[in-house]
Amino acid sequence: MDIEFGIKDVSRPVSFSTDAPADEVSASIESALKNGESINLIDSKGRHIIVPAGALGYAVVGSDSTRPVGFGAL
Repeated sequence: MDIEFGIKDVSRPVSFSTDAPADEVSASIESALKNGESINLIDSKGRHIIVPAGALGYAVVGSDSTRPVGFGAL
């Protein structure tokens, strides 16, 4: 699943992919924002993405469903 964070005062978004389900990622972001903590997620390569809650401008969480690839998808 793809995730995009917009950081305040930064013109380019932070984009990465994770293997975590969308509900888990959304709950983690909401909890961090509510408690004023840092958002800590692990991407699909095992790297930690840590964003201070106060620096987050927006978050886009992709869906869990995969899209078919190839000519049969038409």
